[in-house]
Amino acid sequence: MLKVLLASRNAGKLREFSALLPDLQFVLWPADAPELPETGAFFQDNALQKAKGARAWWLEHGTESVDGVLADDSGLCVDALWGGPGVLSARFALDLPSYLDRNHRLLAMLPEGVDRTARFVCVLAFTPMPSRLHGEPFTVSGAVEGTLAFEHRGENGFGYDPIFIPDGFDQTFGELPSGTKHTLSHRARACAALRERLPAPHP
Repeated sequence: MLKVLLASRNAGKLREFSALLPDLQFVLWPADAPELPETGAFFQDNALQKAKGARAWWLEHGTESVDGVLADDSGLCVDALWGGPGVLSARFALDLPSYLDRNHRLLAMLPEGVDRTARFVCVLAFTPMPSRLHGEPFTVSGAVEGTLAFEHRGENGFGYDPIFIPDGFDQTFGELPSGTKHTLSHRARACAALRERLPAPHP
């Protein structure tokens, strides 16, 4: 089993990655470690920044041996908001205290009668530890199309899940069972692509 440093402190992401990649053992980014950079214009840029930054820090300060580093940059892209919040999804409306309040604000930004199509996008970056695995850093991606609900619905998942209705369903990700979400979500699709690309250990 590969041991992988997850370059995130997001407990929701850890739960999802643990369910989607049960053959990996995850180490969570420590509370006393520095914040990782997210200054790119695209999801791929941010994911690679975080993965490479986490690997560099871990090589100097890590408390246990890991085989590689996994970083995720994902977000909600709303057509009526010109693709926003997009790469700024995690930093949208940080003046508000909860996901519920942030979701209400985002929905309030949509004019009445506007097209409510949107998609979740996830880019994963994996950086092998040179002494442990073969290969170079790489990225994979996944996306799921859908529409925005008119109100926050359901408490499953996290973030924008309760306002996103995937195509083919009437319920939001916040209402759907986790098992259903994990068959079709953007993160599930990116994880499936990751499994096909994970490098082999050194002999």
